[in-house]
Amino acid sequence: MEIEAQLSKPGAWDKPDLLTPVLREKSALEFKLAMYGDLSQAKADVDDWLQLAQEDQGQDALEALRENLALLEKRLADTELATLLNGPDDNSPAILEIHPGAGGVDAQDWAEMLLRMYLRWAEAGGFQVDEMDRLYGDEAGIKSVTLQITGPYAYGLLKGEAGIHRLIRISPFDASGRRHTAFASVDVYPDIDTNIEIDVKEEDLRIDVFRASGPGGQHVNRTNSAVRITHLPTNIVVQCQNEKSQLKNKLLAMKVLKARLYEREIKELEASKKADYASKDAIAFGSQIRTYTLQPYRLVKDHRSGHEDSSVDAVLDGRLDGFLRATLLHAHGERKANG
Repeated sequence: MEIEAQLSKPGAWDKPDLLTPVLREKSALEFKLAMYGDLSQAKADVDDWLQLAQEDQGQDALEALRENLALLEKRLADTELATLLNGPDDNSPAILEIHPGAGGVDAQDWAEMLLRMYLRWAEAGGFQVDEMDRLYGDEAGIKSVTLQITGPYAYGLLKGEAGIHRLIRISPFDASGRRHTAFASVDVYPDIDTNIEIDVKEEDLRIDVFRASGPGGQHVNRTNSAVRITHLPTNIVVQCQNEKSQLKNKLLAMKVLKARLYEREIKELEASKKADYASKDAIAFGSQIRTYTLQPYRLVKDHRSGHEDSSVDAVLDGRLDGFLRATLLHAHGERKANG
């Protein structure tokens, strides 16, 4: 195998950072090979049980056949999904940010509910999550959070989550028990490889250090270790405060900044070709991509793909795969329609 040979060369591991793209490609190939292997095995199992059911015609054989057909259907759906994950950065880790929008305390609480949803989804899928920054709300919820999510096709799966998410519910913060609408924005960027050059000039940066905020007690730093970086030409602002070391926070903040600048360049290039797979409207306030309704009825609806799920609690508990798949299929259809 070419990749194995490259990894086995003398001195190949002297600079492990340079091997990141190779290792990522290796994991992607192994992931897809395992998926296709599971699909082949599921098909073989269905063939065996079908033959047995024809010969036996007993209830046990029919039930086993139904179970194996359901598994084959899932394997087919997984394989179809994998064929859609073919973007240049789809196998990169994802940097995911959540910010509350209109709705006051309800919006900050909604942002924290989204955070929990993505954490549960990542945990169920075996993804590694590192929290890079979190600002707590004054009364409840969060003002912002930045996560790094690592695993096979993390960015490819999550890129369609970028946009405005709307919540409709009876507000727990309204003593009158009225229905409120809250908004939160989700931004998703690929955690780019270090070998991709993003020109960031020192004179274009304003770097501020400050004391980290938190819920109190031992969680709050007593030194000015938090770092905020402003990229002056684009007015992009990133910050990191979760590490005790100011240097580590600066390095992590620079990683997020470069990811955002890279995503900006990619979107500008794709927009010029009129083939941007992430709708521009999806990242503008007032143009929600998905609505989570808890009152007067219960339904989660994606406004791009039309995918719906009435099991709202399950979705908020991380059952997102149906929405992720529908979004990828919708984006694929849009690209084909645009040539």
